[in-house]
Amino acid sequence: MSLARYSSEGYLSGKPPLVRILWYFISLTIIESGWFPVYGLKRWLLRRFGAQIGEGVVIKPRVRIKYPWRLEVGDHTWIGEEVWVDNLADVHIGRDVCVSQGVYFCTGSHDARKVSFDLITAPISVAEETWIGTKAIILPGVSIPPGVVVAAGSVVTKSQEISPGVVLAGVPARVIGGRLDDAGYNE
Repeated sequence: MSLARYSSEGYLSGKPPLVRILWYFISLTIIESGWFPVYGLKRWLLRRFGAQIGEGVVIKPRVRIKYPWRLEVGDHTWIGEEVWVDNLADVHIGRDVCVSQGVYFCTGSHDARKVSFDLITAPISVAEETWIGTKAIILPGVSIPPGVVVAAGSVVTKSQEISPGVVLAGVPARVIGGRLDDAGYNE
């Protein structure tokens, strides 16, 4: 590859540079900081920058969100400390989702087959009642159905079909079982 030939010319972030710079400073001082554990303020700020944030969303300290205007979070979802939403493309997180500490949502990568190392982006979708364990990585194009548990440290790729209510674990993540509860997953 030749990084000198790389260009992000075709990529659009969705907002002008001034908005991105303003978000960077607000995110750094309030959202990513451990000094402002006030969830209501974080929700309010994210909404001002275009995020769709549901009621009762908990956003712990040191959370990084690249572009709030590309984020949707459902009601009563928890986002743990040091989660990084690297959303060059849209990220949708449903209601009642637990995103544990250190989870990384990665919506962008590069085409290793091209000398110019072209940028590739794809959205991520996490359906309701899902639990993503600590330090898991969710890669571009992944769609997680309802009730799934992603084990700690797992890497979820878009290379497989995922059924509702399963437990995924490993690198790459594979189905290791079902989630048994009164919600009707894997009865």
